[in-house]
Amino acid sequence: MIDGVDVFSGITLGLGVALTPANIAFCLIGCLVGTLVGVLPGLGPTATIAILLPMTFGLDPVTGLITLAGIYYGAQYGGSTTSILLRLPGEASSVVTALDGHAMTRNGRGGAALTIAAVASFFAGTVATFFMAAFAPVLASAVLKFGAPEYFMLMFLGLITSVVLAQGSVLRAVTMIVLGLLLGLAGTDINSGQYRYDFGFFELLNGVPFVPLVVGLFGVADILVTLERVARDEAPPVINRISSLWPTREEVKQATPATVRGTVIGMVLGLLPGGGALLSSFLAYTTEKRFSRTPEAFGTGLPQGVAAPESANNAGAQTAFLPLLTLGIPSNAIMALMVGAMMVHGIVPGPKIITSQPDLFWGLIASMWVGNLMLLVINLPLVGIWVQLLKIRYQFMFPTILVVSIVGIYGVEFTTFDVYLTAIFGLLGYFIHKWKCEPAPLVLAFVLGPMMEEYFRRSMLVGRGNPMIFIEHPISLAMLVVTVLLIASMFLPFIQKFRQKAFAE
Repeated sequence: MIDGVDVFSGITLGLGVALTPANIAFCLIGCLVGTLVGVLPGLGPTATIAILLPMTFGLDPVTGLITLAGIYYGAQYGGSTTSILLRLPGEASSVVTALDGHAMTRNGRGGAALTIAAVASFFAGTVATFFMAAFAPVLASAVLKFGAPEYFMLMFLGLITSVVLAQGSVLRAVTMIVLGLLLGLAGTDINSGQYRYDFGFFELLNGVPFVPLVVGLFGVADILVTLERVARDEAPPVINRISSLWPTREEVKQATPATVRGTVIGMVLGLLPGGGALLSSFLAYTTEKRFSRTPEAFGTGLPQGVAAPESANNAGAQTAFLPLLTLGIPSNAIMALMVGAMMVHGIVPGPKIITSQPDLFWGLIASMWVGNLMLLVINLPLVGIWVQLLKIRYQFMFPTILVVSIVGIYGVEFTTFDVYLTAIFGLLGYFIHKWKCEPAPLVLAFVLGPMMEEYFRRSMLVGRGNPMIFIEHPISLAMLVVTVLLIASMFLPFIQKFRQKAFAE
């Protein structure tokens, strides 16, 4: 068991790693890029991390991961700026912030709304960081007792949970998971050495390359979707005047309990596969309406309507790292990209990472608090600059984004095959969007599929071909029961009605 002294020592070690000049500089770069990504509509953190992923391969592993993490939670901050001032969410998790945030701007309280959003995000990020520091070693110690059956059932449960929490129909989410599993099977069978699903291309003998897949599905596809949307709407955004940044005592009083509740909701949902920042912000806003004595007033400019979703999405973004670092299992598409980045550096995420690479584990956690402090300091003074960037036409931006993507892809293996593959996956991602499917379950299945196959085969070897091994192990049986209950719940009428209502909201 890990005691409090060891956790304190770990945090001290992490701060020593995170506060080196190089890591501070790249954390700042990640936070600035993330904020810019959050501000600019049509360029989400998933696409940006996918595009910039190859450029971090030459960095030290800790520095590269700190940079990518900064982009992720920096986008949660940046998305609130344009949501509040322009009712133009730059990031999906900031959509709900626009409801009361922009209403506060129309009421002359836009500056106060920005401060409430920034402070709520910082509070949530700080609490979530210390939550991870306290519970990650304990969880990792427990997971060390897992065998092959437990790992397989845990991953299977994660995929099923991502189906339940995915937007749209269950059938579409399942289709994406099946497609992801099939893509993950391509390459050489590690047991028999046989080639499978390579279609005669020797470049696929090691499997479908991860970077072209994610850059195509998220980066190129997002460019195509955004260009289509921009072509329909050429109206430039109207820049609102920013009022005083200081909230009143009454606004602080209303925002404080909402911030605490949003933080708790975000920390819990961030741990779930398919949860994270987006679902956290919507549930936190809905919860505040349920707790309020005047729910009809939401949307008219209530501080709690800003504080709750902003604290929830930042807490969810932070705790999404916990399953990745302790279980080796990504909880959303961005965490899947982090797995890819770790594997390129030869790092195997999982419970042993705390003892085998403590500098990386504690350095990454400590950098989250440092990054949140940076975001609090830089965001409010730079609000005017971020908003002015919205005047840049997307038609002038996307060629640069596309060139950076192609150069990054080619620079990984120096082969044009990866560039062609990126274009193919870009078209696939575009059509996935048109068919109203989510690519996130596909990427989760692509990452988890090979690991699930390996743990399933190990389980069969241990059980001598008897599938009852998944029932004979108590932990595996418990997860199997939860999985069956989740599958059964999706067919219940009131659950289906609740999903449809939640995602419609």
